[in-house]
Amino acid sequence: MSKNLIQQITEDFSKLPEVAAFVLAGSSTSGNDDAMSDYDCYVYSDKEVPVAARQQTAEKYADVMEINNQYWETGDEWQDAESGMIVDIMYRRKDWITGELNRVLVDHQASLGYSTCLWFNVQKSQILYDPSGWYQTLQSTADKPYPPQLQAAIIQKNFPVLRKTIASYAIQLKKALKRRDYVSINHRVAAFLASYFDIIFALNALPHPGEKRLLEIVPKTCRVYPTDMLENVKILTTNISPEEDLKVMAALNNLTDALATLLINEGFTI
Repeated sequence: MSKNLIQQITEDFSKLPEVAAFVLAGSSTSGNDDAMSDYDCYVYSDKEVPVAARQQTAEKYADVMEINNQYWETGDEWQDAESGMIVDIMYRRKDWITGELNRVLVDHQASLGYSTCLWFNVQKSQILYDPSGWYQTLQSTADKPYPPQLQAAIIQKNFPVLRKTIASYAIQLKKALKRRDYVSINHRVAAFLASYFDIIFALNALPHPGEKRLLEIVPKTCRVYPTDMLENVKILTTNISPEEDLKVMAALNNLTDALATLLINEGFTI
C-alpha cells in the first residue's frame, strides 16, 4: 500500500463525523509484515459509522469488497484495484478498547491464550487521524512497563491447563487421539499452543503480538524461551494424527517439561 493511498483513505474517514480516530496497525506497523501481509486499519468511535458511508469509501478504491462483515470484529475488507493489496478496516467503540486495556493493565486479568494482544495492538498502532488527541492518550496509557501481577496471572491461568489439571489439553489430546477424533485433535493442539505462547510472552514481560509467525518472533524478541521449542512445535503440528500418537504426546510433554524448567529457573512456582 502506497503512502499516498494511506493518506487518501485517512482523508476519507476523517470526513465522517462519527470517526474519533483512525489508525494503522497489524504487521505493517509491528515490523512483522511480509509479501503476504494485508493492511489493518482501525476506526474508533462513540457510535456506529454508517454502512452506506463505508461502502461509498470502499467503492472509490475497490472492485472486490465485503462490507459490514460480522465474523470477528465488525469490519470491511476490500482489495485495492490499483495495487491488489487487501485492506481490512475494523470498527471499534472507544469505551470497549479502553475497557480491554483496563482489564489487563489495571485489573490484571488473564485469558486462556492471547491475553495481551489488544495491548500490543494499541502500542504498535500508527495514528493517522486523531483530532482530539484521544488515541494518543490511549497509547500513553498503554506505554507502561509490564505489570508483574499480570505476568503472574497469565502464568497461573495458562500453565496448569497444559498438562496438570483433570481436563488439561494433554489429557484431552490423548483422548482425542485414541478416539481418532481428528477435529478434536486439531482443536486441542491449537489451544495448547495458544496458552503455551501466552506464557512465553508473559514470562518475558512482552505484550503478545498475535498468532502469526510466532516461531520467528520468539527467538528475535524474547530473552528466554524453552529449549528445543521449534523442533517440538514442528513435531506437534505436523504429526497430529492417531497414527503418530506417540510422537504427538512426546512433543507435547517435551514442550511442557522445558517450559516448566524455565519457569522454575525464573523464580515462578508452578
